[in-house]
Amino acid sequence: MSKILIRGAKVLGGEAQDVLIDGETIAEVGQDLSAEGATVIEAAGQVLLPGLVDLHTHLREPGREDSETVLTGTRAAASGGYTAVFAMANTFPVADTAGVVEQVWRLGKESGYCDVQPIGAVTVGLEGKQLSELGAMHESAARVTVFSDDGKCVDDAVIMRRALEYVKAFGGVVAQHAQEPRLTEGAQMNEGVVSAELGLGGWPAVAEESIIARDVLLAEHVGSRVHICHLSTAGSVEIVRWAKSRGIDVTAEVTPHHLLLTDELVRSYNAVYKVNPPLRTERDVMALREALADGTIDIVATDHAPHPHEDKDCEWASAAMGMVGLETALSVVQQTMVETGLLDWAGVAERMSFAPARIGSLENHGRPVSAGEPANLTLVDTSYRGVVDPAHFASRSRNTPYEGRELPGRVTHTFLRGRATVVDGKLA
Repeated sequence: MSKILIRGAKVLGGEAQDVLIDGETIAEVGQDLSAEGATVIEAAGQVLLPGLVDLHTHLREPGREDSETVLTGTRAAASGGYTAVFAMANTFPVADTAGVVEQVWRLGKESGYCDVQPIGAVTVGLEGKQLSELGAMHESAARVTVFSDDGKCVDDAVIMRRALEYVKAFGGVVAQHAQEPRLTEGAQMNEGVVSAELGLGGWPAVAEESIIARDVLLAEHVGSRVHICHLSTAGSVEIVRWAKSRGIDVTAEVTPHHLLLTDELVRSYNAVYKVNPPLRTERDVMALREALADGTIDIVATDHAPHPHEDKDCEWASAAMGMVGLETALSVVQQTMVETGLLDWAGVAERMSFAPARIGSLENHGRPVSAGEPANLTLVDTSYRGVVDPAHFASRSRNTPYEGRELPGRVTHTFLRGRATVVDGKLA
């Protein structure tokens, strides 16, 4: 493989440095570097980050290739600066056996645009009644360590306890979709003033908060790890903060859309804003930002949820829940966290690369930008401003809530083990 010299980039937003990539590895970081025959990338003013890691991606394959495939999803990931994604288990068939997770893992190997780490289902068929083959999935070629029934909640406390006990044996983690099903029957949006005015079924914050409260207590009792998917309310923040103060081994994620958008957008009845958990209030958004800044919330995860247009271009009640997010996540974080002064770029690297790789036990990603480390890197033009046009997305689906909105920042280059997957903002 050829040598690549990135010249003058601000590493993690700090001082400008040169970074020399030789093969799959960072060979040198310093000032005024040179390398005979190297491809030179002039990156003055740009920010160099470790390759981003998404702990929560829906790639839809197998079964819903009309929405997304591993190939198109990883192309979208690379476009957004990601070098690794964790693929959720709610496929058809469900990723609840060693065979299915290995299929997804091998599809990721073949796609080549980023590494794909499958997430295994907690229960058979996501039905919440019987534990799936947790040990077999961990021992498979995919080496699964994260398990989730995302899209559905593991609402049975006994099943959740057993799952936490099981994964503890090999250092795994259960990622919970916190949604008490009895409290959200018929729910269409956040329960509050807007839902009352629109006459739409309300999704109360307590449906999320009650499950989180139960599960952190179960994790404490078992001595195991629990991760909270797409945390969305101010009350959930307080529960996680309390749990961490007790020393409970809990981590939590927030999505970009919950850092920016509110339930006021539902007044348009545009189903692009229908998502699970729902968009909440301005107060919740501000609480989530503060919690991400102070470390109560550990990571940003996209919950990239592609849908074909017919599943969104319909009346609100019939529309599917979910938004695509891989290609806009970093821009939204720049706008909501960096440009507001809540995080610097080193903090972004922690929450979008280092921490998700740690939580998912993913080696060779979320590594420092230093000599001897894998050359998984993302170069960002932070001065860029542009209007989101989903027609240019690499994803197979277009259900973005940001169409026509101006967002800052643009990924100019992504490198996976020294090989450029994105060059000058275009897929290689």
